[in-house]
Amino acid sequence: MMSPLYLLLAAALLLVQISRACEGDNEGQLVTAQDPEEFYAQAYGYTPDTWNALDYQPASAGSPVEDNSNLYEGRTPNKQQHVIKTLQSTNNDIQTEGRLTLGGLGANLLNAGFFNNRFTPANTWRPFATLANRIPVSLGPNFDSMFDMFETCVSPNDDAGICAPGSVCSLFGGRPTGSCSFGKVCCINTINKCGGVVTLNNTYWQNPASINAPSSCSLTVRTDAKLAEQSKKPICQIRLDFISFTIAQPTAGNCIDTFHIGEATTVAPTICGDNSGQHMYLDVPSSAVTPSNVQFMFTFAADTASRSWNIKIALLPCGASYLAPVDCLQYFTAATGKVRSFNWLDVASTTTRQLNNQNYNICFRTELVSGLKATQMCLSVCSVRNGDAFSITTPTTTPAAVAAAAVVAAQNTLTNSLAVQAAAQAALAAAGAGATQAQIQAATDANIAVRNDQALLASAQATAAAANTNAATLSGIGTSAIINTVNTATCLYDYLLIGGARDANDVGADRFCGNALNPALTPVATSTQICSPVRPFRITYHTDGTEGALVAGTNILPAQADTANTGFCLNYEAK
Repeated sequence: MMSPLYLLLAAALLLVQISRACEGDNEGQLVTAQDPEEFYAQAYGYTPDTWNALDYQPASAGSPVEDNSNLYEGRTPNKQQHVIKTLQSTNNDIQTEGRLTLGGLGANLLNAGFFNNRFTPANTWRPFATLANRIPVSLGPNFDSMFDMFETCVSPNDDAGICAPGSVCSLFGGRPTGSCSFGKVCCINTINKCGGVVTLNNTYWQNPASINAPSSCSLTVRTDAKLAEQSKKPICQIRLDFISFTIAQPTAGNCIDTFHIGEATTVAPTICGDNSGQHMYLDVPSSAVTPSNVQFMFTFAADTASRSWNIKIALLPCGASYLAPVDCLQYFTAATGKVRSFNWLDVASTTTRQLNNQNYNICFRTELVSGLKATQMCLSVCSVRNGDAFSITTPTTTPAAVAAAAVVAAQNTLTNSLAVQAAAQAALAAAGAGATQAQIQAATDANIAVRNDQALLASAQATAAAANTNAATLSGIGTSAIINTVNTATCLYDYLLIGGARDANDVGADRFCGNALNPALTPVATSTQICSPVRPFRITYHTDGTEGALVAGTNILPAQADTANTGFCLNYEAK
């Protein structure tokens, strides 16, 4: 039962509002000659100038927006928006700022429509319109208040959205699906065009119906605490979920179609190819201090590649427990799962799928295992049907290097033989009918030498191919190794860095490459599970800007050309 003090205070506030309305206060005056949308927005406590209704298009019929909520590692949406959390259960998340605190009745009580439903836009006299602002309650970033506007919700189809009155959702082009508290709907926001501006949490950016090439397509995500839809919780991170993502494959590791991110604190790599199911976390300055305009841009080359995408954009509040750690482009929060490089796919391929110029951290939250904090993170290659689960830099061996040197020698010998043959044939042709026996024999011997040297070259090439095929199956560790007496790069230019990793036999390494995940000192063709006790758990993926061979030079170790690298897919498990 509400105490007499609360009743008296509520009655006093009501009388103050009534008296202000009767004295001609702006809240009590009827609005005339006003744009209907502006009138509606003001009547419900919005400022329409902070929105761009054209940027929020409803999803087309028959093509519901997918979400993959069960794969949403970094942020778990609140699927129980209608459940009232008591002060006892959320004591750590609620900071009262005044003596009058009515549980979840926060500063935006009216904006949520609790009392607005009693006073329609046709009557702008609303005695409770500013009551919420006089009952200040600050909510923690991990708490979604059932009274708030723009809080996270999940539709019956598991699409992520925001809570808003149905009319407002329609006004801004959203798709009302499911319900929230106090008559609000779960509004699904979708943009399917280029050049839009996003300010709403849980917005889906989908490809336009038609994509011309060459061309570009961009989107801006604006974070600013002055915006009504972001005013309750300042934004510090943006999470992208690539629900679907397909653009052109790279050429020799270089993207011809690109997806690039600009104006974020996080330096994200340029990616292309197939990235459905991947995600990124992007740090931005707190929107309460510095507004940001983060740019997402596709560029398309002049070819006929298949191109489509559906990217969910989540705006994450400062201080939330589900934020990714600093400098972590990807963040996984389950005890087990899969992690893979961008454009990795379980498909047979004779071309390079590994992307050049990748350099980012992949982080794993320390989880509870059997009630205790995990003490190590273990990694093993994924099971595949058609693809290659681990292929980072084509390794070489001494036999392969010796065979390669033999090929070079055979090519030089053949080049000399061809020169001798050309000279002998020229002399014979010049002599004509008067050619001597010696000139005829010289031409004959030159022809035989060329045939023999061609056969030697073919044999050397076959031996080198076999040696390279064997070497390409092997593991690689460290930065360099002596190959045929030459200090040659191993995992120096392309590598996966796993600090403190060791196998079951306590053999350790930290840089891995090649075609097998194994810390063995002598390269082997089998992968094994490796575990690292170094916390926080993270790995670093790095590739350089070329798949071509590197010639030894000042501060440059030689490396052979890479062939058809695919990147990696790893199972991870906290133990």
